[in-house]
Amino acid sequence: MTDSGRVVGVVLAAGLSTRLGRPKQLVPLAGRALVWHTTRALLDAAPTGGVLVVTPPGPLGEQVRAALAGLDVTLTENVRPDLGISESFRAAIRALPPGTDAANFVLGDMPLVTAAMQARVLAAYAQARPPLVLARFGPEGVRAPPHVFRADLFPHFSQQGDHGPRHVIREYAGQAVWVDLPLEALRDVDTPQDVAGMQATFGS
Repeated sequence: MTDSGRVVGVVLAAGLSTRLGRPKQLVPLAGRALVWHTTRALLDAAPTGGVLVVTPPGPLGEQVRAALAGLDVTLTENVRPDLGISESFRAAIRALPPGTDAANFVLGDMPLVTAAMQARVLAAYAQARPPLVLARFGPEGVRAPPHVFRADLFPHFSQQGDHGPRHVIREYAGQAVWVDLPLEALRDVDTPQDVAGMQATFGS
């Protein structure tokens, strides 16, 4: 682990939206693409190492990058999004700048996780620099990103398929700091009904 304290915010936005049948990153919410709202919230939380966005390749990637035009972010590409979100984690890790102390991984389709919520997760890491900071949502404590992983855990991101590094979380859960977030913020966009509900929430 370095002594820089640099935490990079990472937006995982390279998914192929197979369940939705259209690019969820580009779903319009209040005049902006969904991925813009997620990225803007993370930027406003001001991670010390800036924000990195993982995009898909090809024409969809071009559209995602265009949707983020004007935001002060670094972009990297997951060239194999068909292999699942595990490849996006590794693409992000490869693109992190030298001296990165930790990364705060955020799902690109959770725009109700506000800047204030992201800031709470980042603050929990800054206070003690634990191996993990894990968010849990609602009274039942549903675990979901944003999650902070310290850099010394990155070599263990060996997972395959459409899930994150669960094995790392299991191994280090006893050393994790937990942040409780409201259940409403857990909502994502996987179905047309989810899209309609999210657009209603944003008034679009």
